Amino acid sequence: MRSNVFRDINARRAVAYSELERTVWRYVSRNTALEPQIRMQAQMALNKMPREAAPSAIKNRCVITGRGRGIFNKWRMCRFQFRLHALNGDLAGVDKASW
Repeated sequence: MRSNVFRDINARRAVAYSELERTVWRYVSRNTALEPQIRMQAQMALNKMPREAAPSAIKNRCVITGRGRGIFNKWRMCRFQFRLHALNGDLAGVDKASW
């Protein structure tokens, strides 16, 4: 596998690991009923979290080639690999269209 695929896998793990903590800090920082000091501390805690743990760090990539564009989300494959696997019959429920 390519290095960018490993980077994406690590980013997904980091996001899953820190998702609950990030959600709590985000809701506390946006709650206007709380004191400004508490909200500021929550915002500082959010800023201290690692960048790779942010959900925006995740990029959909082809699990076979690592290509970052033309991805079918359901199969996590790029369009080239999707076509090859569909024509070989490796994908259940996918047939070549004919009309």
